[in-house]
Amino acid sequence: MENGQGAVRQLRYLPAIGSPHGVEVLDFAGLRSMDPRRRRALPQRPDFHVFALVRSGTGSHEADFHAFPLSEGSAVWIRPGTVHRWSDVDACDGPLVLFRPGFLPGFTSAETTAPVSWQVDGQRLDLALLAAEHLGREHDTAAHAPHLASPALLAHLLAALLLRALPEEPPATDAPETGGRHTAVFRAYRTAVEEHFTDWHQVTDYARALGYDARTLTRATRAAAGTGAKAFLDQRILLEAKRLLAHTDLPVTGCARRLGFRDVGNFTTFFRRQEALPPAAWRAAHGVRSGRFPVRRDTGTGDPAASAGFTPGLRGHS
Repeated sequence: MENGQGAVRQLRYLPAIGSPHGVEVLDFAGLRSMDPRRRRALPQRPDFHVFALVRSGTGSHEADFHAFPLSEGSAVWIRPGTVHRWSDVDACDGPLVLFRPGFLPGFTSAETTAPVSWQVDGQRLDLALLAAEHLGREHDTAAHAPHLASPALLAHLLAALLLRALPEEPPATDAPETGGRHTAVFRAYRTAVEEHFTDWHQVTDYARALGYDARTLTRATRAAAGTGAKAFLDQRILLEAKRLLAHTDLPVTGCARRLGFRDVGNFTTFFRRQEALPPAAWRAAHGVRSGRFPVRRDTGTGDPAASAGFTPGLRGHS
């Protein structure tokens, strides 16, 4: 179908009553109780951040075609636009924090380079759980006594939680001035890629728009993300191609147009170069018809919390 209707629920941030300031705190038990129909196990694409920390139990999670086992100390950070599903969190316990893009403006470079899932162990886990508990209590206070809370306080507590939980960064190899400049350049490049990757397929397009030369973008991207600027751009285009092929009924020609390719031949050449398979063959192995992900047939009726598959404050919009 040309409109690209498919199996992924689009989740938009609509806070529950009493959840203030662009952040919401809950836990896995709350997720399960609000989702008796297990919509959480279907592919979903939120427009907000989700950070989860497993206090106890085991389970599994999938994000953008990668499976991640969950156990005590597992951390999960879902960024806006990621297609993910809670494959099995029936036995997991621990906090989940939902927050809007921009709630932590100017956060550390780890926001852009941290993996989807990693392990937090020992004292770092204990301290991260304490930070999550503090954030949860202040969130409850903000809901019931707003005059005692502020967005800045909640933002600082969320930043403290993330900094406690994030993977330890390796020692910097650049001088501080160079490293800081590389981080700023990379963040500008990453933001521009996110905004324009369907139209601009060459690093020179971004260099021209940002006022840097292509070599500066390549150095900054390699320092921050471990890969060159062109490879970073190509991987972003490829990821969106995979999302369209796997989770929508859009034909390959439609995917090519959606991603800014002039003709399907160019798109096929690009995709084959990245994945060693043409798009149609990759879709046959990974798409909704392969059986890996169930196709959602939702009428939009029934309990709104269950239809969102997340919380009373989140609505799933197709």
